[in-house]
Amino acid sequence: MLIVKAPAKINWALSVLRKREDGYHDIISLIQTIDLYDTLIFEESEKIEIICNFPIKRENNLVYKATKAISEYKGIKKGVKITIQKEIPIGAGLAGGSSDAAATLKALNDFWKLNLSTEELIQLGKSLGSDVPFFFYPPIAMVEGKGEIISPLQIKKSYNLLLVKPSFNISTKWAYESLKIKTELTENYKKINNNIWQLYNILCEGFSNSIYLWNDLEKVVIGKYKEIELVKKRLLKVGAIISLMSGSGSTVFGLFRNREETVAAAKNFNGYWVKIAQTLVS
Repeated sequence: MLIVKAPAKINWALSVLRKREDGYHDIISLIQTIDLYDTLIFEESEKIEIICNFPIKRENNLVYKATKAISEYKGIKKGVKITIQKEIPIGAGLAGGSSDAAATLKALNDFWKLNLSTEELIQLGKSLGSDVPFFFYPPIAMVEGKGEIISPLQIKKSYNLLLVKPSFNISTKWAYESLKIKTELTENYKKINNNIWQLYNILCEGFSNSIYLWNDLEKVVIGKYKEIELVKKRLLKVGAIISLMSGSGSTVFGLFRNREETVAAAKNFNGYWVKIAQTLVS
């Protein structure tokens, strides 16, 4: 038996640069893992069995897709029983499915003693989802391209977050398509790149009240889901220094000065999925 934990992520910053010819979008983002985890349990079995505490169709389950991908890549004929205990909500902008996929590839590499390199595992992960490669380089990285270009970073400071998710989920595909971004690369790339490096340095040193976070997907998502904006405003009202939607949503996080303020703020969101979390460090 092998037990592994797959962490969620937040986007401190997310800029969408252009629409690619393959239908994906080029982005640049600063992403960090947080202490919210799915737990995956791997056991020997004659066939591939996926058991999950959340109803996900097998053909849509990234854990199943990751298992099939690594099995076919190495010609593995034996099965495995994988039990997924999900704590990361689905359709939340926290990349739970992608994290589970990366964790599955790494775990099966050990479980089946395949001796695949990290680069081989990442190549398999790229075929499963744009967020998967990042999870081979936690806790923080700058991510570019469609998610496959990773610049791993180090960070020693941890931050207090309150995650708040409305009852609805948001389609990542819909969010990106709704941007109607042109295929030409934005001329602001150099400026955006510099802004992300400045943000990273601020996070390493300790934030101030003037910290600036951004997410290009926010405006289009709020245009359809007004509740996202209401949650953002309420987080600020109850003490958050800043609030931002993570990824394509629907989770919004608030950044707080300390855990006590975070715990107190959480009491103001009855009826929502709420999680007190901290960012993970190197």
